[in-house]
Formats: sequence, structure tokens, C-alpha cells
Amino acid sequence: MILVINICNERLHYLEFVKPICDILDNNNQKYFVKSYDEVSKTTLDKCNKVIICGTSLFDNEFTKYLDKFNWILNFNKPILGICGGMQIIGLVFGGKIRKMTEIGFYSEYFDRDFLGLSEKCEVYHLHNNYVDFSKLAFNIFCGNEFRTSHSDLGYLGKKISKSKCSQAVKHKEKEIYCVLFHPEVRQKELFLNFLSK
Repeated sequence: MILVINICNERLHYLEFVKPICDILDNNNQKYFVKSYDEVSKTTLDKCNKVIICGTSLFDNEFTKYLDKFNWILNFNKPILGICGGMQIIGLVFGGKIRKMTEIGFYSEYFDRDFLGLSEKCEVYHLHNNYVDFSKLAFNIFCGNEFRTSHSDLGYLGKKISKSKCSQAVKHKEKEIYCVLFHPEVRQKELFLNFLSK
């Protein structure tokens, strides 16, 4: 059973950021249930075997005021996938810092190693104003030999831009915790199936 966590502050945003993920799960006959981040309890976590923390809209950062609601991540030993805002939450819980950088639209990302089935050059969809700057603590936890990353090298509609300095995809060194800054529900739906096979 998959727990899908909704971090959207506005009800309408559910349709853009949570429902597409539910549709992918429905289309692949996966059992799941959706909870708002403030409804997650020990019982909820015991009931699931995997967690997906969905993203939210550009200006919805309400979840950052309630990071204590996500402390369970530190001791959780089941696979987690954090998407955009979900990546920011995981990064903050592990000691990272939020920094400003807006990326909107389709970008080509280059994955130097396999990341949940994505490798080499892939087109992904970005919709964010922030990214995680991993502090030394978070860097030690997420980087090292198990670090999977990509960097933006082509901007919207293929226009060349300077390489992004922020991490687009990371994996915890020891746990099955995966984070992506982009939105795989738009262009990289197979990433979910690869995550579900963990």
C-alpha cells in the first residue's frame, strides 16, 4: 500500500500535483491512499510500504512552517520519493537549506548514473522557485558514492543556459529515499514504476 502525501495548501492545487500521481497509480493497478501532511500518524505510516510526497504550486511554501510534521522521515525505513516540494522537505529535515532559483518549463537534464530508470539526457518538467542547498550534514547523508544527480544544461524550448548548480535528483546513501526537483508526473511517468519496484 502506497501513502501519497498531499502538501498543497490550496484545494485546487490537488488536481495539478496530487491527482496526476494517483492517476498513474490507478493506471498501474497500485493500491494507495492519500493523506494531507498534517494527517500523517504512526498508524498511517505502519499501514503503508512506500511513501510519495507530492509537489505543490510555485508560491505555496506553507509546508515549510510545519517541518515538525515530517520528523518521522528521519527514522522511517521504507522507500520514500519526494517530488519538488517533497524534495525540499526531505532536504530540510536532513539539514539542508532552501535557496531561491526559478525554473519553469521543459529542461534537458543529464543523469551521470541511473536514477530510477532515468539515465543520460532526459527532458523533464520544472516548476519551482526554490531548491535544496545541501549543508555539510545533508551533503554527507545524500552525497558520496551513492549520489545520483543531474544538472540543467538546456533551458525552456531548448535555449542554452548556464549549468544549474542545484541538485535535480538525489538518493540517500543508505536508505531508499529518492528526491527529484522536477515533476516526473508530467514527462517521466516510468520513474514512479521504477520507484514502486524498490
